[in-house]
Amino acid sequence: MPKQPLFAGLVIDESGRAADSALVGAEPCYVIDDNGFRRHIPSEQVDRQVLNQMQELIKGSEELLGEQAAKMMGQEDPFSVAAIATQLKNMEKQFDAILQAGLPEETRAYLGMAGFRVVINYHGEVVRVDQPGVADDGGE
Repeated sequence: MPKQPLFAGLVIDESGRAADSALVGAEPCYVIDDNGFRRHIPSEQVDRQVLNQMQELIKGSEELLGEQAAKMMGQEDPFSVAAIATQLKNMEKQFDAILQAGLPEETRAYLGMAGFRVVINYHGEVVRVDQPGVADDGGE
């Protein structure tokens, strides 16, 4: 079970209001204000939906992303590129570790400043993920 919501401070409801974070027992939750009623949505439910959407975005581009990541790290040898690409292809196996470790506060702050937002409804379903620099399917 995660220690805190992965995208704390980056989740909003459909009306654009920020979701709070809280613990219910040991379970981290996003808290949505539903006309005065505070709905507690288990954060893992929302966070996994977002991670799955991110995985879908990179599907098919693992080799290119592996090359670029290796280049950024200064390790452009074929073994490093292949290792990174393999990690990207098997990203769902990393989800538990990501949820446990969480995102550093600086990373969440950067994502927020860049316009990254997760919009959820009162049932905890991800309505959309606003990701700057990612084209939508509408061809815009």
